Formats: sequence, C-alpha cells, structure tokens
Amino acid sequence: MRISRSVVLSSSLLVASLALAAEVDPTTLYKITTDGTSAEVAPGKKGTLVLEIQSLKGAHVSDEAPLRIQLSGTGAVTPEKTQLVYGDSVRKPSASVKYPDPRFEVPLDTQGKGPGTVEAKMVFFVCTEQLCLRQQKTLSVPVTVE
Repeated sequence: MRISRSVVLSSSLLVASLALAAEVDPTTLYKITTDGTSAEVAPGKKGTLVLEIQSLKGAHVSDEAPLRIQLSGTGAVTPEKTQLVYGDSVRKPSASVKYPDPRFEVPLDTQGKGPGTVEAKMVFFVCTEQLCLRQQKTLSVPVTVE
C-alpha cells in the first residue's frame, strides 16, 4: 500500500497544530472588557452596553470564523439587540488595521427602577499565525436603574 505525500503532510500538520494548541492557553491571547458600559441609568432613559474583545500577544479575533453573541437582560434592563455578529462591531478593518478588535455598543432600554443585568453568551475564535481556537464565554454586567 502506498501513501501519498499530501496525506502524510496533512496528517503531520494536523498533529503539529493539535500539539501547539495543547501548549497555548487561549485565554492568554485576549481579554474581554465592558469599560464604558452604563453602570447607572435614570428610569426611562437609555444606557449603553459596551463589549470589547481585546487581542493580546499578536493574536486576533477571526473575522472569518463565526462570532456570535447572544444578549439578554434581567430586572429593569433590556438590550435593544439580542444577537450580535462580527459585522455589528463598531470597529471595521482598514488599510492600516486588518484585524481590529471587535467592539460592540448596544443601547439598553430601562423599565421601572432597581437592579438589572445584561448577560452575554459569546462564541468566537481567537487566532495566531499558527492556529485558531474556539472560545465560549458568558458574562453578566450589572446595570442599576435609579
């Protein structure tokens, strides 16, 4: 039986990628911030959820692999959009920045008074020159209406 070079090469690349992925902690390649989110909002006024994935160590968030964020609100806070994708980012690629860090700014509706939270369930891929790794994160952001 004869094995072609392309099969051997493909298998070798797959094994090397898996070995490299095992050595890299993907959580060291990015951080998620909510800096700029409205912590307190007056009743009947709109707040803003700011959600940013900041890449570190030469990594980037893939603009080709799926990026999905599901938003939901509890208490006195409701996000105006409940589904976000990479194209919803306020930062766009340019001639000088091929992979801008995705930043989302979502208006928040308020009803009544009291504490609330915005929950974000995130799925995205963080990549280096050697590999792309799927990430799943959930975070809750407190917002008080008073």
